[in-house]
Amino acid sequence: MTAVQDAPVQKAGAPPRQGRRRRVPPLVWAFLLLPLAVELFWVFWPAMNSFSLSFTSWNGVGAARPVGFENYERLFADPVFITALHNNVIWAIGFGGLSVIGGLALAVALNRPGRGVGIYRSAIYLPMVISLAVTGLFWRVMYQPGGPIDVGLGAVGLGSLQQQWLANPDTALYAVLIAAVWRQVGYIMVLYLAGLKGCDPSLEEAAAVDGANAWQRFWKVVMPQLRGVNTVVFAVTVIDSLRTFDIVWAMTRGGPYNTTQLLSTYMYQQGFTLVNLGYGSAIAVVIFVLAIAFIITYLVRQARTEEV
Repeated sequence: MTAVQDAPVQKAGAPPRQGRRRRVPPLVWAFLLLPLAVELFWVFWPAMNSFSLSFTSWNGVGAARPVGFENYERLFADPVFITALHNNVIWAIGFGGLSVIGGLALAVALNRPGRGVGIYRSAIYLPMVISLAVTGLFWRVMYQPGGPIDVGLGAVGLGSLQQQWLANPDTALYAVLIAAVWRQVGYIMVLYLAGLKGCDPSLEEAAAVDGANAWQRFWKVVMPQLRGVNTVVFAVTVIDSLRTFDIVWAMTRGGPYNTTQLLSTYMYQQGFTLVNLGYGSAIAVVIFVLAIAFIITYLVRQARTEEV
């Protein structure tokens, strides 16, 4: 049989198969382009403006005066900025570590059928529904002198630990950190619950048959299957730790004596309280660079691990 006889017969008048392209309806383009336009206008354009403003001195009135790298030079000679940067390191480690450990532990504990499990999940996630500002006000009441925390300590015989938690420079940052973790842990729990639902139970059963204990099954079998969730959790945690603002501002406004100042609160204070927009933009650029650096470094390391 010849090659001509084997070739498929194309109907007369039909367009070539390679030239056929499905036409995208205008409504689909509208749903794609309108959100993109809003994102460009409200997110990317202000972000680019922050980069340009960081090289100027401007109080919001009149023309901005170019100052080159002067704002960045001032940053590293500013003791409040150094304190805020140091606090952000503590915040990222404490907020990220406690949220992830707590959320993962709760997800593992509640990833099983049982009576009332849904109620426990909802109760733990409920603080995430409350805004950060309201959460801050709630914990201010908890920490106030003679408040529920002091009363609880007195009831269990630890009255000597009672103090003004938010007015003491040694405890203020950690008191706010506990409030932030209390809200975040439910969100991390939900992310890990979704990941655990996608794990293959047969692998864990096979490991149990081979004699692996509960910890070995979790660390060697379950955790590798949560690699994708870990990437999401890491990105969310880093971004949230660097942009934390509402709860700190509601509880302490960066005080006492700037001991709870974070990069985000110091940026707001410089940009909108003192109306030093150029200096505040320089702090915003530092936050952006730190977030991108952490996330890209983590993703590169994850990619290399997968290749190995």
